[in-house]
Amino acid sequence: MGTYYSKKRALPVNDFKLERLKRIIQNYQRVILAYSGGVDSTFLLKICVDVLGQQNVIAVTAISDSYTKSERMYAESISKTLDVTHLFLKTNEMSDDDFVSNMANRCYFCKKHLFSELKNIAKAQNIQCLLDASNVDDESDYRPGRKAAREFFVKSPLIEAGMTKEDIRKYSRMLGLDSWKKPANPCLASRIPYGSKITKEKLEMVEKAEAFLKNEGFTIVRVRHHGEIARIEVSERDIKKLAGKDIRTKIIKYFKDLGFIWIAVDLEGYRTGSLNEILK
Repeated sequence: MGTYYSKKRALPVNDFKLERLKRIIQNYQRVILAYSGGVDSTFLLKICVDVLGQQNVIAVTAISDSYTKSERMYAESISKTLDVTHLFLKTNEMSDDDFVSNMANRCYFCKKHLFSELKNIAKAQNIQCLLDASNVDDESDYRPGRKAAREFFVKSPLIEAGMTKEDIRKYSRMLGLDSWKKPANPCLASRIPYGSKITKEKLEMVEKAEAFLKNEGFTIVRVRHHGEIARIEVSERDIKKLAGKDIRTKIIKYFKDLGFIWIAVDLEGYRTGSLNEILK
């Protein structure tokens, strides 16, 4: 698995945004954090443990067909390193027609399921504060899941502290968290265009296709599932690499074995939320 966290750090961590975040968290006493294993939630988990103590923090990771196995392994490794209570919660959004139909507000229904379950866990543990790891940059993106967070009174301390994704990566690096350089990896459902039904088969095809490309050395990868077409997004510098005959042949064979008929490369390269472009 590798080393994800080091207690040693080369630089002192002292900044007004970080201190503000610590003061905010100090007021919570005991918390449950929706923990995905991503850059933001890993950083927030670390700060919660530092400020409140590991005995006052519970990390909960939602497990579903849209959550990759690699992310689960990463999340598990971090929680073990921090020695924090870590629960895996099987969510049932795939049984919700509102989620599966995949309209533009799909994320709202997914988060509604998650926060409803977290609220039940919090009640059983007599914990008042539910946290998510939304940051300031999320406020300017299309995030229907934020509505669910408000409905369940979920606190977003990174937003309260004014932290951007750039801030979080900077502080994570200073704290010795290997997650500072971890590429974003939202749920697999985000690879399926709005209006196209979400199925377990589609999610599995995307997960396997992206894992294959990462194994071939592509760090930033998205495979968008357009029915019989796979649209590959990689960083602009890697687009040329995809055109090489050997790698192209391997990709074509593997993707067709998965069930795709046509394989396309997006010449704009990877960008966050490319499927939201249709909403504009």
